[in-house]
Amino acid sequence: MKLFIAGICGTFMAGIAQIARESGDRVSGCDANTYPPMSDLLEHQGIAVLPGYDPRHLDEGADLVVIGNALSRGNPLVERVLDLGIPHVSGPAWLHDHALSGRKVLAVAGTHGKTSTSCMLAWIFRESGLDAGYLIGGQPGNSGSSAALGSGDWFIVEADEYDSAYFDKRPKFMHYRPDILILNNLEFDHADIFDDLEQIRKQFHYLLRTVPPRGTVVHNQDDPELRDVLERGCWSETRSMSLTQGTAAWHAVNRSADGSRFDIFMDGGKVGTVDWQCIGDHNIRNGLAAVCAAHAAGLSAEISCRHLGSFTPPRRRLQLLLKSDAVLLYDDFAHHPGAICSTLDAVRSRHAGRETVVILAPHSNTMRRGAHGQALGDSLNGADKVFLYLSRPLDWEPGDLHVRGDMKVCTTPSEMIEQVKLNLSGNSIIICMGNSGFDGIPEKLGEHLARQYA
Repeated sequence: MKLFIAGICGTFMAGIAQIARESGDRVSGCDANTYPPMSDLLEHQGIAVLPGYDPRHLDEGADLVVIGNALSRGNPLVERVLDLGIPHVSGPAWLHDHALSGRKVLAVAGTHGKTSTSCMLAWIFRESGLDAGYLIGGQPGNSGSSAALGSGDWFIVEADEYDSAYFDKRPKFMHYRPDILILNNLEFDHADIFDDLEQIRKQFHYLLRTVPPRGTVVHNQDDPELRDVLERGCWSETRSMSLTQGTAAWHAVNRSADGSRFDIFMDGGKVGTVDWQCIGDHNIRNGLAAVCAAHAAGLSAEISCRHLGSFTPPRRRLQLLLKSDAVLLYDDFAHHPGAICSTLDAVRSRHAGRETVVILAPHSNTMRRGAHGQALGDSLNGADKVFLYLSRPLDWEPGDLHVRGDMKVCTTPSEMIEQVKLNLSGNSIIICMGNSGFDGIPEKLGEHLARQYA
């Protein structure tokens, strides 16, 4: 089949491209915004990416067009597809029909931690000798590919609550019909498509309705929003998990200051120890969820814990770009108050005593709308200095963001790099946070600091 993917550089759509290519389809696509890691990944795979949404991209024909959720009516390529009557589908629908049908599906849902937990599961299955398929919204640290068809019974998918396409406003995860479902956490996000938290709760409840009675739901018992969702109805086996020794069937106990070593218990009995590269309570929870879900799929918890010891975090999940005596530079995908808090807590626990500097690009739809309010400012109170990178307009004023530390606003990469260099103490941790391409600031800053502190 000749497949054309509109919006191919999104993390999800790039995964579709890789699976389709592996399946034998001829794949190409287009996008208006290209940036690493997905642009690099597609280039490495030899998948052609055309710039923008010119209708002439379709002049060579296509058997099927997969349309990403970033495109809507009025987009010139979409209008051409409709005028010519070219068959078209959403990405999640294509994934269900071409990769998930007839397989066992393990889906990872939640506001935070989907990518990391999915990567952990893909690694556990691989190291256990199971050739599971997977589609992950990021680039795994243990693999050069964010998606693979696989030949085994299982398929691991990052289950996003964002909508599927302009013609299918259901969350992506409604297409997946999981046999094992992880519910990691639930907070308000995606203010461009959800009006309030209740609308998101309702979608997560609808997701629960798609899990069969023989299926398993692994859920974070510490999250009150998930408890609310489960109380609305669950018809499958449940496995509760927690970071406290309460009533949950599975719990974890941190054995280190920074979360780099922890024990896992099932029904009160220790089943394994994880000693790994990740840090922070949020990653302990992700790891606990992965081990619990893998156990539900028939894998040994003890062996899964051992495999996590060789797990490498995905790209842009607290990825260390520069390490010197004077400065550490991290790149992180955090773009929500909850994730920002978790990341800062983890970094400060590992590097106590250092000045903490955050470079935040508040460019997600929710952040630009100001939907988080002062919660965003409060989440940054773990930083000594904050730099806002504003290359796009906001619906709020930076001055409305009350933070404890010093805050500066920069609008160009060169200005950001210069301001950061001028304001470092020489014993600093810098964390670049945001879900955009950041205009190359983390890499460029790393090059400058490497020369400055050589």
